[in-house]
Amino acid sequence: MAALPWIAVFLAAFAAVFQAPRSLTMGLLAIGYGLAFALGQLQVLAVIPLALLVGTGVLLRRNPSPVGRLLCNAAFVVVAIGLFQHGLPGFHNLKVIDAARFTPDAAPYTMYLNFDKPLIGFWLLLTYPWVQSRKPLSVMAMSAIVACAVTSAVCLSIAFYAGSIAWAPKWPHLAWLWALNNLLLVAFAEEAFFRGYIQEGITRLMKSRRHAQRFGLVAGAVLFGLAHYQGGAQLVLLAGLSGIGYGLAYRAGGLQSAMLTHFGLNLLQFGLFTYPFLAHA
Repeated sequence: MAALPWIAVFLAAFAAVFQAPRSLTMGLLAIGYGLAFALGQLQVLAVIPLALLVGTGVLLRRNPSPVGRLLCNAAFVVVAIGLFQHGLPGFHNLKVIDAARFTPDAAPYTMYLNFDKPLIGFWLLLTYPWVQSRKPLSVMAMSAIVACAVTSAVCLSIAFYAGSIAWAPKWPHLAWLWALNNLLLVAFAEEAFFRGYIQEGITRLMKSRRHAQRFGLVAGAVLFGLAHYQGGAQLVLLAGLSGIGYGLAYRAGGLQSAMLTHFGLNLLQFGLFTYPFLAHA
């Protein structure tokens, strides 16, 4: 029974990313979060951020005044930060990997299936369709392949030679769940926010400026790097560099391309190198 909400949430993410009708995504979300409330995985306090997201989303879809639009976006950003940091009450995220060591020299790794963080991606795709541009499948796939190859080579090489990771091929028994979570919840929420909302949003606001796309790309990457501050200076640097790669993939192939690039880099590290990093690093 505990898995039922997650089946609906994963299906909702898949529907949103691949541009299924809004009604299907919203219906799956309602089922998933409704079941989570019924099963006690969400508490009453979770209604507050959910209501704020629904309310601001509905208002923005109705084209409010500039002041109203600003206030709605400000409210969204505040809620999004709380959701990213898992700091809002009422969400009992499901722990599925508890301090596991995938290799003997690796730091312990804990993974949750989060109810809070994916809400950011859902809100953005349902409120601002421009976050997800339509690109031909061939363009999306080629952009992801090239961006993933280059970004992975740069970031994993730096981490390897800095002594943070080592060669460690593996495929743990819960790898399938890690992959599903990383693509449809983690990469989905982070790329929708940092590439779709920040990068593309800045580009649209500055569209009359000569370097609008470059500024949006750099801003999204810098903020993405800073969001990883808890991992230390090296992780901030690596996340910022990877953000450049994800941002270029987004520009060329859209949100799906950025997500696949993000997921691809993480998958290469997970399967071939120390994950999340060496214990002594």
